[in-house]
Amino acid sequence: MQTTEFRPTPDEMKPLQLDYPASQRDMDPQPDSDLSNYTPAHKLRGKVALITGGDSGIGRAVAIAYAMEGADVAILYNVNDQDADDTSKMVEAKGGKCLKLKLDVRDSDACKSAVEQTIEAFGAINILVNNAAYQMCQTNFLEVTDEQFRQTMETNIFGYFYMAKAAVPQMKSGDVIINTGSIVGKIGKEFLIDYAASKGAVHSFTKALALNLAEKQIRVNSVVPGPVWTPNIPATMPVEMVEKFDSDSALGRAAQPEELAPAYVFLACTDSSFVTGSLLDVTGGQLSS
Repeated sequence: MQTTEFRPTPDEMKPLQLDYPASQRDMDPQPDSDLSNYTPAHKLRGKVALITGGDSGIGRAVAIAYAMEGADVAILYNVNDQDADDTSKMVEAKGGKCLKLKLDVRDSDACKSAVEQTIEAFGAINILVNNAAYQMCQTNFLEVTDEQFRQTMETNIFGYFYMAKAAVPQMKSGDVIINTGSIVGKIGKEFLIDYAASKGAVHSFTKALALNLAEKQIRVNSVVPGPVWTPNIPATMPVEMVEKFDSDSALGRAAQPEELAPAYVFLACTDSSFVTGSLLDVTGGQLSS
């Protein structure tokens, strides 16, 4: 069972600003991503998962949950070696094997290499979690530079396309792709225009790819988070937004990464064998309509 005992409400958040890219080690309060409240049931025994953006935040929580469920895990990350080391140690402490891959999902050759190295290490790839993401808050639309727009799109949708294209030839019936979308891809957000556009593209990509791969019996779904306390928040938002992050949900607080992980377990295991093309909202009641 999950517990909300140590999950801060916006009134309890501290003003925090970190340089981008931020380390999870530097966050205060620390995100709850160690899965200490999670009870596994061996749902992924013998499986191999490749998780992009797996060094911190949601990716770290998913990696740990998958290890607890019996999977071997490869985590792809771009910058923070310390966070990747922390995640690897946490995965191994749960009895899993962890392969660290420092690569950039904006490079299609790097994505091919990630899949190749995962198969070389573990013999297969059964679960692809596209989770790496870039965002940067701009309250003035005219301050969204061409460079920022390009980086957002290349990370958040090109990278998902590259990873899927590299992985699918190595996948078989029953394997799965899980994309990380966002509620802002459904409702928009005035200070995250490029990010919202990229996540809307992720949602459409998920549905179209699910239809395309149905004949191969490869399921494709997306988890759609609401606000989540991850390193991206204090590194990409003004301090006044961080201090009140986030009061938009019905539950009156942001999620902790480990509250997202069970959704990724569900979509990765046979419990969701008849689920494909879905957008699974985990938003705390922040609704799209």
